[in-house]
Amino acid sequence: MTHSSLAGGTSGSGESAPARPRSTTTPLLHHRELGRNGPLIAFLPGVGGTTRYFESRVAPLATEYRLLLVDPLGFGRSPKPWVRYSVDRHVAELRRVLERRGPVTLVGHSFGAILAVAYAARFPDAVEGMVLIGLPHFGGEESALRYFGQRPGPDRWFFTHIGLAALACLVTRRLLGRVLPLLLPDLPREVAEDLVQHTWRSSTSTMWECVYRHDVALDAARLRPGLPVTLLHGALDLTAPLSGVERLVASHPRWSLQVFPEGNHHLFLQSAESCLEALRFVTTASRVKCPS
Repeated sequence: MTHSSLAGGTSGSGESAPARPRSTTTPLLHHRELGRNGPLIAFLPGVGGTTRYFESRVAPLATEYRLLLVDPLGFGRSPKPWVRYSVDRHVAELRRVLERRGPVTLVGHSFGAILAVAYAARFPDAVEGMVLIGLPHFGGEESALRYFGQRPGPDRWFFTHIGLAALACLVTRRLLGRVLPLLLPDLPREVAEDLVQHTWRSSTSTMWECVYRHDVALDAARLRPGLPVTLLHGALDLTAPLSGVERLVASHPRWSLQVFPEGNHHLFLQSAESCLEALRFVTTASRVKCPS
């Protein structure tokens, strides 16, 4: 099965540094800032997510922290160029937003968690801690496609065939966009509305390049020793299986894994208070100097 014609080839996960953006005229990623004092926390959503995935639920933190909510390249109100949406390209664009803001704690959901680990691996002195929610870890494209191919229901075809995934993006954006909040009643209205704020290229390329083909374990091995890392995961997560993060944590005994027995892939939307409590713990731990 060949997917490279749409997704743009294999991942550059083994490269030592992220590729610079191909065009210096690309506008900065869309981002919102809340709060003016305290440590900096940046929130990175998953595929299809935007700043509004986190905004209303993290707003109370603005009295204690500086909050930065980011739309990744190709999603929300960020630029959507016709490029290969590799991990390195996503990291390079995120770097343009963060590089002059000082040390940051990264909070990532799903693909956003992969992006957080990749950023911390490439810029270790810039990251003080991480909270990774629903982190997908398959170890490679073959394992990812095998897992999704075994899922019950017709959606497995869209997770395992990039052409069908692209078609689903087009249909959803053009025909179902306005009614998505009605079709997805378990999601907050603003989150469901923003699921169409991408292109078929940005969505499918990011999914195949960053979630399927990129092995987050390689970046995890390059993280600064002692970096505070907390993983929050739902036991009922069918998009990012718990077994994947359990394998990853087994190789990093200093990491903390908190499993929610009734949690699904949108754990932050289900249990925002518990996630914010974990975040406060990580920001406190990051104040302690880590060994070099």
